[in-house]
Amino acid sequence: MANHKSAKKRSIQSKTKNAVNAQYLTKIRTNLNKFQNFLKGQNISEAESSLKEINSILAKAVKKGILKKQYMSRKLSSLSNQIKKN
Repeated sequence: MANHKSAKKRSIQSKTKNAVNAQYLTKIRTNLNKFQNFLKGQNISEAESSLKEINSILAKAVKKGILKKQYMSRKLSSLSNQIKKN
C-alpha cells in the first residue's frame, strides 16, 4: 500500500481510470459480437448500422487514448471487408 499522500492519490486515480477503460473495452467487445451475429444471420443492413456504431465507439476510445489509431483503422477495414464478402 502507498505511504505518501501523492502515491495514495495516484493509486486511486489509477483504479478509477482502469474502471473507465474497462467499460470502453467491454462496450467495444459487445458491439463487435453483435456485428458478428448480424453477419451470421445475413442481416446486412443491421450489420452496416452496427458498423457505424462501432466506428463511433472506436473513435472515442482513440480520442481518449485507450486504443491506438492504427488498431481502429485495421479493425474497421476488416469489418467492412466482412460486409462486402456477404
